[in-house]
Amino acid sequence: MPGSRAQAFVRFALEQGVLRFGEFKTKSGRLSPYFFNAGLFNDGACVGRLGQFYAQALVDAGLDFDMLFGPAYKGIPLATAASIALSNHPARGDLPVPFAFNRKEAKDHGEGGLLVGAPLQGRVVIVDDVITAGTSVRESVALIRAAGAQPAAVLIALDRMERAGADDALSAHSAVQDVEQTYGIPVVSIAALTDILSLLEDDPALAQYRDAVSAYRGRYGV
Repeated sequence: MPGSRAQAFVRFALEQGVLRFGEFKTKSGRLSPYFFNAGLFNDGACVGRLGQFYAQALVDAGLDFDMLFGPAYKGIPLATAASIALSNHPARGDLPVPFAFNRKEAKDHGEGGLLVGAPLQGRVVIVDDVITAGTSVRESVALIRAAGAQPAAVLIALDRMERAGADDALSAHSAVQDVEQTYGIPVVSIAALTDILSLLEDDPALAQYRDAVSAYRGRYGV
């Protein structure tokens, strides 16, 4: 079930130190009562399991796709892990799952260019950790379309369900909703802020953080 999968992922992220509770200053300057850093999935075993979570979320979404794309830099290992897991997923049979990624700067020797991996073609799923400002999605969509391929979806680990902007001028939608409306493609997440809140409700050991996370969602959430 998608719900139990999301809960298992939140627990997994907590066990790995990827999800933490306390007080953290975000890139936007907000003080958040939780922090999610997918870069801390940093050994083979946990990245392998992370790939399985990505694969199952995409399979559960029931979307048609031909390949994956990982935006530099965090998206590169995420797309790789998801590709491996999808290649071994029974729902895919023996279908190959090609993937590609980009460089930050074009290479002027060897094969050259910005893109590495399989040729961008068909329906492409962009794989990343979270969507904050949507910059990597915008750049990825441009690269995919320039290659003559079609962006089919964005696959992320966590939907923060959070609006952007200053406290007195918050955006009407979350970053994820903005991406869906701007590009007309779905955003699939393994888990969302609501799943974190469910964990805080169910686990007495984490109850001390529940009110702060609830208040944060009440202030900035959608």
